[in-house]
Amino acid sequence: MVTLSETRIENRYRVQPNHANNYESLHGGNLMKWMDEVGAMAAMRLAGESCVTAGVTELDFQRPVPIGEIARIEAYVYETGRTSVKARLRAWREDPRSGESTPTTEAVFTFVSIGEDGSPVEVPDLTVETGEERRLREEARSVED
Repeated sequence: MVTLSETRIENRYRVQPNHANNYESLHGGNLMKWMDEVGAMAAMRLAGESCVTAGVTELDFQRPVPIGEIARIEAYVYETGRTSVKARLRAWREDPRSGESTPTTEAVFTFVSIGEDGSPVEVPDLTVETGEERRLREEARSVED
C-alpha cells in the first residue's frame, strides 16, 4: 500500500511573459494545466499506472501570480475509489529572491487509472498513517464541503 506522503509532489514554474494574460499575471489556463500535470504525477505514484483527468471538483483562484514570480504547486492523493484517485492541489505565489510565498489557488482533481489498452485499472488502497497525513486528508476533504 502507498501512503499519502509517498504521493506528495511539488513543482515550481517561473512565470514568463508567454504564460501571462493582459494583466501581466499568470493566465489561469496555464496554472490549471500545470496543476493537472502535477496532480497526475501524484495519482500515478499511487496507481502505478498512467492516470487521466476525469474531473475538477473545485478550482478557486484567490490571487494572481505576476510575471517573474514562481508558481509553486503541490499535489497529494487523499482519497481513492475502485479505479479513481482524488488529489488536492494547492498553488502559491513565490518570490524567487526571498522564497516568501502566498497561497493563490486550491483545487480538487479526480484522475482515473488506465492500462495500456486505455481501460480503467483498479488502484491500490491509500494508507494514512501519521498525524500529518490525517491532517492533510481532512484539509482536502474540507475543500469539497
